[in-house]
Amino acid sequence: MDAPRKLYARPLEASLRTALKDTPVVCLLGPRQCGKSTLVRMLRPELAYVSLDDTSLLATARSDPDGFVASLPDPVIIDEVQRAPVLLRALKSAVDRERRPGRFLLTGSANLLLLPQIGDSLAGRMEILQLQPLTEAEKERQAGAFLRTFLAGHLKPEVQGQGVEDAASLPARLIAGGYPEPLTRTPERARQWHRQYCRILVERDVGEIARVHDATQVAKLLELLAHRTAELLNTSHLGSDLGLHRETVEHYLAVLERLFLIRRLPAWHRNAARRLIKAPKIHLLDSGLSATLCGLENTDWLSRRDRFGHLLESFVVQQLIAQSGWTDPDLQFSHYRDKDQVEVDLVINRGRQTWGVEVKASSSVTPGDGHGLRRLADQCGRDFQGGVVFHSGTSTFALGDPRLLAVPLRRLWTM
Repeated sequence: MDAPRKLYARPLEASLRTALKDTPVVCLLGPRQCGKSTLVRMLRPELAYVSLDDTSLLATARSDPDGFVASLPDPVIIDEVQRAPVLLRALKSAVDRERRPGRFLLTGSANLLLLPQIGDSLAGRMEILQLQPLTEAEKERQAGAFLRTFLAGHLKPEVQGQGVEDAASLPARLIAGGYPEPLTRTPERARQWHRQYCRILVERDVGEIARVHDATQVAKLLELLAHRTAELLNTSHLGSDLGLHRETVEHYLAVLERLFLIRRLPAWHRNAARRLIKAPKIHLLDSGLSATLCGLENTDWLSRRDRFGHLLESFVVQQLIAQSGWTDPDLQFSHYRDKDQVEVDLVINRGRQTWGVEVKASSSVTPGDGHGLRRLADQCGRDFQGGVVFHSGTSTFALGDPRLLAVPLRRLWTM
């Protein structure tokens, strides 16, 4: 008999419950296999469940969307709605005829707002929430309160001795990633799961959501981006490496974004208009998937430290953006890089309020490691609220400025 699958509490559940109380259509988006179906079925087990992965239902939904919606139980869960985007117009009509909260609970494995065939976003009738792969806090059964604590200014210096968990556990966390299924497997079997996951997405989902002549080139681009995660995006170089026109690379990048595989982190600038002309950074969302595509294993932590450093940066960016889903969905995220090549890995904005985050793989941090944060603070003036330099040690301490703290990475999953 198979061992029972471990179920994780998802803090985003509270936001889903709130949305269902006052919104007719609630859509939970996120990458395939991140736990969307499990969450909505646990949240509303009494609702009828319809999956568009069922080919016969999918054919009906595509050929007669109005008839399909009219035949559905009410309320209902519709899974993988991105496979029949024409349903959204039919849902709009149904809601306009009878506007009650919680009628349709949808899930989607592609970002509906980025799909070109969506002509009507159900504005005012639908609330969209995004579920990310599991954070380390969720895996550890913690509240995921680091971001909230940081933004509130409640982080304090704290000296601790070396605990049971030290820096040696960090590579394993990066390699594991956040998809629930491979967490139940050995590292070798988890890598096989990641490879199959990419293959299935390329063979099925890429073709469904975009006009792509050669889906294998999308897979090659994803692998190349895994090797360049946390680097500035240069589409011309990517095109040269793959033998593709720049416009084709841009199209393929958009496809990977729609499937929640990559994230373009825009550049921060005091002048919002100038942000648009500065290069974004590229991040793969899941560190486990990225590690598999790069061929990284736990034993490479010392010999391939540079690659692990990039992977760690993407990992931290993902942890904080995921926590924002249940902390403050209106937060904006970017990166800072100026003409002197001074950088800050992650900039967080709430209106004009600004925070900065730097990531270091080492356990030792000096005041000099806060140089980028101090430059960002100078740019922001009174709007700068604080900054952290994550490290693999165990203590929290100030970096010569009470607004800047060195913080152990493990605080991301112990709060």
